[in-house]
Amino acid sequence: MTGLAADADLAEDAARVTALIGRPPLAGFSVAVRCPFGAPAVITNAPVDERGDPFPTRNWLCCRALVDAVSRLEAAGGVRELEGDEAMGDALADAQARHRRLHVARNVGGVADPARVKCLHAHLAFALAEGGSPVSDWIWGRAGIAWPGRCCVGEAAA
Repeated sequence: MTGLAADADLAEDAARVTALIGRPPLAGFSVAVRCPFGAPAVITNAPVDERGDPFPTRNWLCCRALVDAVSRLEAAGGVRELEGDEAMGDALADAQARHRRLHVARNVGGVADPARVKCLHAHLAFALAEGGSPVSDWIWGRAGIAWPGRCCVGEAAA
């Protein structure tokens, strides 16, 4: 009986992730963080995709409210701002090194240069999945992130 419940939970999570990101996931995944309403907020992807190719984005931000807030920060120059913030240099290097240790020797978001930032979404997702970091605190604060008042899965599916 437990296996059937687990299979149903996996199918429900897959449907929710598909609704949230607008397409089926490209790799196997597990839910790393749930929103206050129980929906997937961050997933951890398998290291390879369905074709067997390396999948560098190990953690994926799914919650639409979080994604939208981080997208606004990126559009306002947040990537360059983080890269240029001298006070964040060591924290960024630490985040990249931590990701390399945990995820197939790759930097966050698959970026080649560990001093660079490819995607604030990937940094926030990684930090939320792995317990936080000064980088995620920086992103969370500058993006003005707050959990929404209701689950965004239904809104994403609409």
